[in-house]
This record gives sequence, structure tokens and C-alpha cells, in this order.
Amino acid sequence: MKIPFKYTFRNFKSRKLTAIITVTGIALVVFVFTAALMMAYGVEKTLVATGSNDNVMILRKSSQGEITSIVDGDTQNLIRTLLHVAKSPDGNLLVSPEPVVIINLEIKKGGMSNITVRGVSQMVYQLRPQVKIINGRLFNPSLRELIVGKSINKKFEGTNIGDKIKFAGDMWTIVGIFEANGSGFESEFWGDTHQLLSAFNRGTSVSTLTLKLDNISNYEKFKKAFDSDKRLLPFEPKIEQKYFAEQSEFLAGFIRVLGIFITVIFSFGATIGAMITMYAAVANRTVEIGTLRSLGFKRRSILTAFLFESLLIASIGGAIGIFLASFLQFFSISTLNWNSFAELAFSFSLNPTIIISSIVFALFMGILGGFLPSVRASRLNIVSALRGG
Repeated sequence: MKIPFKYTFRNFKSRKLTAIITVTGIALVVFVFTAALMMAYGVEKTLVATGSNDNVMILRKSSQGEITSIVDGDTQNLIRTLLHVAKSPDGNLLVSPEPVVIINLEIKKGGMSNITVRGVSQMVYQLRPQVKIINGRLFNPSLRELIVGKSINKKFEGTNIGDKIKFAGDMWTIVGIFEANGSGFESEFWGDTHQLLSAFNRGTSVSTLTLKLDNISNYEKFKKAFDSDKRLLPFEPKIEQKYFAEQSEFLAGFIRVLGIFITVIFSFGATIGAMITMYAAVANRTVEIGTLRSLGFKRRSILTAFLFESLLIASIGGAIGIFLASFLQFFSISTLNWNSFAELAFSFSLNPTIIISSIVFALFMGILGGFLPSVRASRLNIVSALRGG
């Protein structure tokens, strides 16, 4: 015979205090676990959104980031001659040479951090239509002017419209604030390419070259032509979205490993709490267990009932932990991206994979905490149990 599920629910309700304490412990652990996964996924989502699947980036091979890549002027001109590079309606090639530099700014709450300054041409707005001015205006390409991503504007001192920032021996005026669908561009300053090259005495050498193909299906043909030219051997083309996805791997991986390590440590406490709760349940119900056995319920049924009770506690705790963690989606934080050595603002993000992983983790704690007490309950001697021993 099988013990009905309502028996488990009844016993769960009869021990409210110990059950609530155990559920709370598991909920807190699952909250931390889910938050770590959400943070890592948020980094990935932000950087993947930074790139477009229709754009191609050219950068120097083996460069760890844009600031370590250099594409000289002759190489830029050579790339412009390759087939399948798209043109704008007015006949200009859809190519944006972009120098990338790092400057230091003061955080509003104290401290300093690195910020990316990207030089762009007017062509960039056709390559990245997600970038939109939400306050002020675009920079004048003839002047030392900048537009600032809204994430930087919120966090750093002196980044409002009309403020001036000093770097490269000159004062740069902020004239606009832009957004970019929550992508990494919102953690950057943008200015004119030629102004930035002039300020840093870089001649015509930029960090990367971003271009659009006439049809993204021609990427393999473009790459084949690119790789076949020996003058381009030190460089490589990458789909922009793929490049930024790769940039997220190290930071996201580190967050996951650190988060899981901390969670595993915390989970020992939650698992022990579940185990104590279930051992107490067995000790308080020895006569009841003996009665069930004398009525013909098998050891396997007793084990299943107690293990199910432990899983019920774990699943409730897991659901509460995930529910609480889901509210983190309304918050944004920032950290230093170790690939770019610059500030990156991102939001916690939740997806079905994280929810499933968190539920499985909670159930795993339930199994670890409930298995040994369940085995003990199933092995109680009928006569001893009826005597309460």
C-alpha cells in the first residue's frame, strides 16, 4: 500500500515553526544562487545586445579587447575595397573606424573608475540604429564634444549636459545623453573619431573597424576574401554580436563560479537544517510510523512519504527564493569588465534556464537533507516504534 499525499501535507502543517525555519533557510540559499546566475546572465545579455548580427568588426588578432587592438590607415583603406561592403543611400560605404580609449572619472558615491570613450563617425548611426539621443543633441564633429550613455550619466560626477571633462590635455563638453536598448554602449562616451585621434596623436590608426555587409549571408564570402589577402593576416573579421558575446565570457564565468562557490557553502547550513527538521519529525512520530507499518504499509512507502515531505519543504523554499530574486530585475548595477578594463552597467536578468536550475538545486538540498531521516523512518522496528522507542 502507498501512503496518501494528504498525510504528508497534514504532517507538514502540524510542524509549522520548524518547517518555516527550514523553508526560510532554503529560500535564502536559493535566492543567493539565483541572484548569482541572474547577474552572470545579465552581463551576457548586456554585452550580446551591444553587438548586431548584421555588423562585422575588424580587429587585430589575439587582442583581448578593443583597447589592445590597432588597425592602421592603410589596412582600413584596403578593407574598404573588399566586396560585399554595404553602401548608404548616398553611395558612401557603411564603415565606421573607431578609436577606443579609457579615461578615469569620479563616481558620485565616492571612488574612481575607468570609462570607455569611443570615437565614431556620422555613419555609425546607420550601423547602430538602437542608439538614440534622449536629451540634448549629437556632438559636432568639428568640436571637442561628447555624448554620454545614460548609465554613465546616472553614476558619475560631471556627466550632465553642459559639463566639461578634461582628458588628452583638453576640455570636452558633454552635449547629449543617449540610450542603446540597455546595451554596453550605455556605459560609454562617444565623440568624433577624428577629434579623438587628433587628441591622442594616433594619426589614422583606430582600435577597430565596424562595417555592414550588403547581405549578412555573404559573410563567409567576405571572410574568405579577407583571409586570402596576406596583407590582412594580422587582422580578423568577427560578427559584432559574437565578438561582444565572447567579451562577456570571462566576467560572466567568474560571477557564476564565485556565486556557486558561496551558495554551496551556504547550502550546507540549509541542508543540515532540513536534515534536523526531518530527524525531529521521525523522532516525534515513531508510534505513528509503527502504526503505519502494522497496518501493512511497506518500508518503501514510509521512505517515500518522508522523502516527499523533505522535497515539499525544499520546493516551497526554492519557489520563495526564486520569487524574491525575480525582483532584482528592477535593479541595475555596474562593475569593471576585465576584458575592456572599463565600467559596464547591467541589470539582473532571469530566464527559464535559471528558474529550472534553481528549482533543481533546491530539490537537491531537499534530497540530501531528507534521505537519511527517511531511511531511518523506514527501518524502525514495528514493535519498538509502537512502544515509542
